[in-house]
Amino acid sequence: MKALTYHSAKDVRVDNVPDPVIQDDQDIILRVTATAICGSDLHIYRGKIPAMKAGDVLGHEFMGIVEETGPAVTRVRKGDRVVVPFTISCGDCFFCNTKLFSACETTNPGRGAILNKKNVRSGAGLFGYSHLYGGYAGGQAEYVRVPKANVGPLVIPPGLHDEKVLFLSDILPTGYQAVVNGRVGPGSNVAIFGAGPVGLMAAACARLLGAERIFMVDHHAYRLEFARQTYDVIPINFDDIEDPAEYIIEQTDFRGVDASIDAVGFEAKGSTLETVLTDLKLEGSSGKVLRQAIAATRRGGVISVPGVYAGFIHGFLFGDAFEKGLSFASGQTHTQQHMPKLLEHILEGKLHPEVIITHRLPLHEAARGYELFEHKQEDCRKVILTPS
Repeated sequence: MKALTYHSAKDVRVDNVPDPVIQDDQDIILRVTATAICGSDLHIYRGKIPAMKAGDVLGHEFMGIVEETGPAVTRVRKGDRVVVPFTISCGDCFFCNTKLFSACETTNPGRGAILNKKNVRSGAGLFGYSHLYGGYAGGQAEYVRVPKANVGPLVIPPGLHDEKVLFLSDILPTGYQAVVNGRVGPGSNVAIFGAGPVGLMAAACARLLGAERIFMVDHHAYRLEFARQTYDVIPINFDDIEDPAEYIIEQTDFRGVDASIDAVGFEAKGSTLETVLTDLKLEGSSGKVLRQAIAATRRGGVISVPGVYAGFIHGFLFGDAFEKGLSFASGQTHTQQHMPKLLEHILEGKLHPEVIITHRLPLHEAARGYELFEHKQEDCRKVILTPS
């Protein structure tokens, strides 16, 4: 089959690879009908994620038709059209039983990314996201093996185009969990840092839950303008406004917002010092967005972090967070927990995640899709790939 494979930083190729096969009684084989390039795929593309091997199949946002099922699979059957969550969860461990699916203790044979790990078990395995997370083949391919199929895949009712439901696999639940973690409700003031796909989904979900004002910080004018038109955000371009947090405070009676959402993560555009420290491997992540979020959030507010972080962070002002009494919520998304509810919202016409799509390419043009997304060419917001 054809699949997009990693070879080195900035070198991804559509290659011929072996077809996947059933390896466990709870596996299914999925014929992929739609897959997407995620912002966190760009971390891999840039060579920022360790434990990638040449030939690894990329992609963790995908959906398709069930082609084959293992003998213990009861939740889906051959011919079902399903969306697959990006986390692989067993459904039976301590964390799965508390619906913290991304913390599943049994599906990741890799070590995970915790530096001070001790004897803590790794969290859930992820599709197409390095051998830190299990080395599972991803879904930017014609076919993919889906383990633990009694827990993950969500059957989609007839009549819904793939594009309307594809983002249930990751960015829509991720944006939703970020907003829920931020305790956003009717009348809330929210700041969202990052106008990429997760930031846009967070804005959509903040509106769904009744937010009154949404400030959105980015430096790509076309993304900010789209967010303004689509979600009625107050755009803040940090190329024009040097200190977005100060601006936000001035617009909120000098208190700050109820919640700040960091939808950027560890590759935020930081200071020259942070860039040097990261290049020297002395720091793992830029602290720029977290410093801004701490400053922009009112006393007693919440910092919600769906953006990926790793290792040490430069200039993390925890003393400021303590003095303001801020709460933090972060981590990989418990996708399976949110998918059914979000599907209902899509069916009811309350959410339209597909509106962020700008580029639709065949799978064999996946490398070009990465370049478009990486360099923000042609006002690219989101790329969808379809196997031929």
